[in-house]
Amino acid sequence: MTRTVSGAHYGVRDWLVQRISAVFMALYTLVLAMLVWDRQPMDYAAWRALFEPAVMRHATVLFAMSLYWHAWIGVRDIFMDYLKPTGWRLAAQAVVVLLLLLYVLWTVNVLWRLT
Repeated sequence: MTRTVSGAHYGVRDWLVQRISAVFMALYTLVLAMLVWDRQPMDYAAWRALFEPAVMRHATVLFAMSLYWHAWIGVRDIFMDYLKPTGWRLAAQAVVVLLLLLYVLWTVNVLWRLT
């Protein structure tokens, strides 16, 4: 029996990560919507003040990381289903991982550059 490198991760872990990240993103979105609604009218100063507390910045970074991880699992599954040549699939996955890591760094940079 030969084993082909496919990037597959079978099991409950990915299913659970997608569910937990989806719940966290939904809760964050509701809290953010309530905070924005409470601060009407929303101008640049109010928007900046919203993300000034460290807890809001950390929650936003967790939201972004949840979003990126959630997206990674979905994109990886699509690649495994539709990109059959292993080389193409691994190359596409490497590009997506690199982009998602850059998005995380960009998110942190934007949030901590506010001060």
